[in-house]
Order: sequence, then C-alpha cells, then structure tokens
Amino acid sequence: MKILIQDIIYKRNLTLRQAALLTGIPKSTLEDICSGRMPRIDTMESIAKGLKVRITDLFDSPYK
Repeated sequence: MKILIQDIIYKRNLTLRQAALLTGIPKSTLEDICSGRMPRIDTMESIAKGLKVRITDLFDSPYK
C-alpha cells in the first residue's frame, strides 16, 4: 500500500514546509513518510484534516 501524501502535496503546489504548517506535522516526519516510512494512524488523521481530504484519499489501495 502506497501513501499518496507526496502526490497530494504536489497537485496542490505546496512545499513540504507549507504542508507541515497546514497539518501540524513536522517537515521531517512528512519527509520520512514520503520516503516510505509507515506513519501512525493519528499522524495520518492530522495530515488528512490539514490537507482537507478523507483519510482514505491518502492511501493507494485496491480495496477502496
């Protein structure tokens, strides 16, 4: 399962720094997630809220 945060950030023309400010998640954590680290569910929830997407939009899954 791929995490689509980097794709969403790119499509919105945001930098990781801007995304960090919107989500309240440190830039370094966003970098780790974009590099493949699996985040905690509460982190994903904060990212979804900050980027104004559903949490399921953050995952590329055949089960959507």
